[in-house]
Amino acid sequence: MLTKKQLDLLEFIHKRVQRDGVPPSFDEMKEALDLRSKSGIHRLITALEERGFIRRLAHKARALEVVKLPEALQPKGGFTPQVIEGGRPDSTPPDAIPVSTGAVDLPVMGRIAAGVPIEAIQHRTHDVSVPQSMVGRGEHYALEVKGDSMIELGINDGDVVVIRETKVADDGDIVVALVEDEEATLKRFRRNGTSIALEAANPAYKTRFFNEDQIKVQGRLVGLIRSY
Repeated sequence: MLTKKQLDLLEFIHKRVQRDGVPPSFDEMKEALDLRSKSGIHRLITALEERGFIRRLAHKARALEVVKLPEALQPKGGFTPQVIEGGRPDSTPPDAIPVSTGAVDLPVMGRIAAGVPIEAIQHRTHDVSVPQSMVGRGEHYALEVKGDSMIELGINDGDVVVIRETKVADDGDIVVALVEDEEATLKRFRRNGTSIALEAANPAYKTRFFNEDQIKVQGRLVGLIRSY
């Protein structure tokens, strides 16, 4: 049986993975649970891992996978983990519910910078198969991540992100942003008065501010494909 804090943390991680495709940072977990330090989060995560509810992904900074949910948090129709791992045929952990076998092919439209913006994405390089349950409605595409500016959200260099096409974004969304019609970058989107802030998830990178007419949202992150 889980304690209330353990259950609250598991629910918070699960909802953020469902919304953003990646788990929250330790700072976000600490704030959400109103804890004074990140050491409390470490203890809760260790307890959840020991009980088989989450799994820490090796060699990935702050990357977590929700393996299963207690009945109190189970959605109707069952639970499906949202992190996909490639290149590991035996990667499904004990007690995990397999990802749906229904799959769709998405075009990989090149590389997206999680760091200093690179030139705009304009060409299709190959296709990648993703679970049907991940994409939902609307048009989708995939991009290979280059750089480490989103590493605290578990988005690492070489990962492939699944993007739902949209021209609008809410505060806190992780988006593909086209900067001045020339550069494309993957960042967290924030409105700051009349300007737009593109936030990194790595203290080595500063938040960049732009006028609204300098930024075009190209899509919102809905999933992550991690290969080893």
